[in-house]
Amino acid sequence: MIARIAKTLRRFRKSEDGSAVVPFALWMPMMVGIALSTIEVGAMTLRHTQLERALDLTVREVKLGTGHTYTHAQLKQMICDRTTILGDCSTMLHLEMIGLDMRDWTDPPSSIDCTDVALDVTPQRTFEFGQEHETMLLRACYKYKPITPVSRIGSPVKLDENGFTGVVSTSTFVHEPM
Repeated sequence: MIARIAKTLRRFRKSEDGSAVVPFALWMPMMVGIALSTIEVGAMTLRHTQLERALDLTVREVKLGTGHTYTHAQLKQMICDRTTILGDCSTMLHLEMIGLDMRDWTDPPSSIDCTDVALDVTPQRTFEFGQEHETMLLRACYKYKPITPVSRIGSPVKLDENGFTGVVSTSTFVHEPM
């Protein structure tokens, strides 16, 4: 009986059948994780590029349209109209406009306001329209849910308590005289 078991174990030890399964089982989760992370980073890049372009076109229109004061709602709508892949843009986009004094410089706040999806209405922290010849900083933050939860493993993407992350775009302009 013991000889038969020893013979079977020796045969099992010398057999090379199924040797490709072990490396496949060890490497496959990592390869899937890399593929999902690549998809997630690509989607985030597309969102950021769309937001950046829409903000640049909107700020260009504000700079060229001298004599017209835009409201917060108008700026937000102008940005959302220029994007194609930012879903629910009017709800998930948050704008912040801050006046910058070039003669008495103080850094703008480094904390960025984004839409709080837990609240019905997110109050605007700062949205100043500015005066003639004043430099203005316009920040736009768009929140979205990542595509896959697996792709966040080991990534520096910060999530809020509801599982949303955001992309931020910033632009500056000077109010031209009327």
